[in-house]
Amino acid sequence: MEVQEIAEGLWRWTAPHPDWTPEEGGPEGWERDVGCVYYEGPDAVCLIDPLVPADEAERFWRALDRDVEQAGNRVAVLLTVHWHRRSADEITARYGARREPPAGVEVFPVERGYEEVVFWLPEHRALVAGDALLGAPDGGVRLCPPSWRTKVDDALFRSSLERLLELPVERVLVSHGEPVLENGRDALARALS
Repeated sequence: MEVQEIAEGLWRWTAPHPDWTPEEGGPEGWERDVGCVYYEGPDAVCLIDPLVPADEAERFWRALDRDVEQAGNRVAVLLTVHWHRRSADEITARYGARREPPAGVEVFPVERGYEEVVFWLPEHRALVAGDALLGAPDGGVRLCPPSWRTKVDDALFRSSLERLLELPVERVLVSHGEPVLENGRDALARALS
């Protein structure tokens, strides 16, 4: 598990995905470690696409229990896409978490032929993306490969993401690959060009 403080009240951690295999990698694949987001919103701790790291579960729970208690024991668990459920049910049960966005989190649907969303955290000028946007080797972002979006018109997919360019994006926190921590709008614009 790697934990990174992005800003005060905004953290990202990575954990090995339990279903990952070497065959999942490659140019159109995804890395073994996936990114998850912790955001202390105005009325709840918000966990996006959470995954409890199996090899460090005790340490993870200790830290999260402490943070949730300090924040007033209100928790929301959000998913960018339904198969990122990973540890969501376990966390929801542990804290009695709600599953709808709390104050401070806005939702932008992504047209991919199934329900996927990008979350916007205005306080941190941060987008949180699941599979539509991936970290790029050059340190930016890239669109998910065409093989991941076979059920949708490419123009609709791109236009749903182009709406995000209207936001003052500084950061793009992705599930797969490295996050963009500066000039996120520019990175998004390059990915869409």
